[in-house]
Amino acid sequence: MFNAPIPGQSLTSEPKNYPWENPPEFPKPEDALMFHMERLEDPKKVKAILGLLELGLDVTTMTEGILRGAVVEGRHSIDVSLIIAPVIHEYIVGTAEAAGVEYDEGFEDDEAQQEDIDYTVRERKAKEILKDIEGKKDIDLTPMMEEPEAMPEEQPQMEQEQQQPMGLMARRM
Repeated sequence: MFNAPIPGQSLTSEPKNYPWENPPEFPKPEDALMFHMERLEDPKKVKAILGLLELGLDVTTMTEGILRGAVVEGRHSIDVSLIIAPVIHEYIVGTAEAAGVEYDEGFEDDEAQQEDIDYTVRERKAKEILKDIEGKKDIDLTPMMEEPEAMPEEQPQMEQEQQQPMGLMARRM
C-alpha cells in the first residue's frame, strides 16, 4: 500500500549501491559537456526538447532536469553540473531560436523586481508622512504623487534604531 522508504532504510543497504555514490564517469567538466552535447544532437532528443518548450516548460527547468538526471546516473557530479549548466542552457536556447520555437528562459522578470523596488520606495515615503502626522507637522502628500525614483541609500533614523541584532551570536555580554 505504501511505497515510501522506512526511516533509516538507507543505513541498512550496501554502501556504493547507487550510481551517484560511486566516482563519476566524467570527473572533468569538459568531458561531461561533450557527453551532453553529443546527446543533445540526437534528432529525437531535439524534437523532444522543442516539444517541451512549446508546451511551456522553461529552459532553466529543462537544463536542471537534464543535469540532475546525469548526476543520478553517475555520469558526473553536482559540481560539474553547476559548471556546465550555462553552456547547456545556451545550447538549448540556440536550438529553440534556430527552430523558431518561442520559449521562456525561466529567469525572474525585471518588471517584478522593479515593482518591488517601487513598493519599497513608496513605503518609505509613507513612513515619512506618518512621522509628520505624529509630529503634528504640515502634511505634504506630493512625494506619494510622484513616480518613484531610485531607492534612497540611507535608511531613516527610526528604522536604524529598531533594527537590533538577533540570534545567539548577537547577544550582549
